[in-house]
Amino acid sequence: MLNRFAKALFTRIFTPVARLLLSWGVSPDVVTLVGTVGVCFGALAFFPRGELFWGVMVVTAFVFSDLIDGTMARMSGRSSVWGAYLDSTLDRFGDAAVFGGLVLCYAGPKDNDVMMVLSLACLVLGFLVSYARARAEGLGMQANVGVAERSERLVFTLVAAGFVGIGVTHYLLMGVLILLVVGSTITIFQRIMMVRRQALAREVAGTEAV
Repeated sequence: MLNRFAKALFTRIFTPVARLLLSWGVSPDVVTLVGTVGVCFGALAFFPRGELFWGVMVVTAFVFSDLIDGTMARMSGRSSVWGAYLDSTLDRFGDAAVFGGLVLCYAGPKDNDVMMVLSLACLVLGFLVSYARARAEGLGMQANVGVAERSERLVFTLVAAGFVGIGVTHYLLMGVLILLVVGSTITIFQRIMMVRRQALAREVAGTEAV
């Protein structure tokens, strides 16, 4: 949902930045790499110390590179399978850093077992959501449905963590993580059922062909 309604807006905002970077000879792949390193640094340098607000600020500063590199690739005519693969793979590093940082935060300085377990559940389920789609596409099928895609998971988590970092009760982040656990679980089953329907349709078509 956030992809559909916000991507066009932010693409327009960051188009001048993309154009400037291209004029300097910067490649989209470099922006992807720098963005991932920045997200990982922000999450893993600040979250484990309980400094959620500053961690969110650093992560947010780099997370928009995901839009900038794509815009740069389209503007330069350098969109490629390799670029899409690199971007998708490095996104997993960023996601792992954010939720892994929260796990360390609540296993350490904030010492809250419930929050630690919820953060770990979001980390694991987030990877399963991505795997369910990637595996389907690897088999020549589609699994692009779901109520909790990457953008939603990341944005809601960062916003809630930022508020907690300035003194808002941790129950806000707890509520968001619970919703993400439920939403991610639903998304996984939605994708499984979508692939199942396609697989059964293939079997029926194959039987009829014989």
